[in-house]
Amino acid sequence: MAAGLEALQRRFDLAGLSRVDAGEGGLPRLRLTPAAAEAEVYLHGGHVTRWQPRGAAPVLFVSARSRFAPTAAIRGGIPVIFPWFGARAGDPKAPAHGFARTARWEVEAIERAGDAALAVLRLTPDEAARASWPHRFRLRERIAVGAALEVTLEVENQDAAAWSFEAALHTYLAVADVRHVSITGLGGAAYIDKTAGMARKQQGPAPLALTGETDSVYLGTGAACVVDDPGMRRRIVVEKEGSATTVVWNPWAEKARALGDLGDDEWPRFVCVETANAADDRVTLAPGQRHAMRARLRLEPR
Repeated sequence: MAAGLEALQRRFDLAGLSRVDAGEGGLPRLRLTPAAAEAEVYLHGGHVTRWQPRGAAPVLFVSARSRFAPTAAIRGGIPVIFPWFGARAGDPKAPAHGFARTARWEVEAIERAGDAALAVLRLTPDEAARASWPHRFRLRERIAVGAALEVTLEVENQDAAAWSFEAALHTYLAVADVRHVSITGLGGAAYIDKTAGMARKQQGPAPLALTGETDSVYLGTGAACVVDDPGMRRRIVVEKEGSATTVVWNPWAEKARALGDLGDDEWPRFVCVETANAADDRVTLAPGQRHAMRARLRLEPR
């Protein structure tokens, strides 16, 4: 690991822009430091764990009990979900949310893009991925860090036949208390309520307020969502492109106690608003075809 880290440092330690170091658990980490913000990205999972605009509190939540280990997913930040969402249909032994969030990604480039720092990561199938999903693919993740955070997941079909996939940027947003936030942008959308036996429902016109365990998959919606957080006196705007699904999730108290990598008292401090293509909105790619899905986060004062 040390030799590999030194090689990354020689290529990607760029003054005033980026630094490579050993993060939690000794996992390689990119630290991106343009003028407007700071961010941290782990090569394990291609996982953004921090984005903090200058003068603002961190926008992403990461559990203090998260396991930073090569075989475990990081709890918080922005996990990359691919090629299935949730449990894999017909294969209960498959890892939840696919293999991308626990794979080792490669750094393709780090460069300055105007006032932002741009990191480009790449994932191609290894033996473990091919064993669980026998398709040829390439993923690219483009992470642009500045006054806004843009994360783009590009999926390319390198097979001779078409295949379908699900994907998500499973974003954990830091809030003062999830019981007091509201979310706009989902009014009128149809959704699958996973806490009610996958029942199909429709969101009313009022802002969404969470009052208990929430695991809702909103379908056929490309609208931006705004998380209004009175406790932190800010609004988090989640804009998206190439995404027809938005997922809203919080485990609430009882489910949180069952999660070994989440503290019993941490669940009020985040809400997941996920940019996705899942369930009815899964994507089919022809040979050689690519698909890009982008999430853009920015802050507004309240």
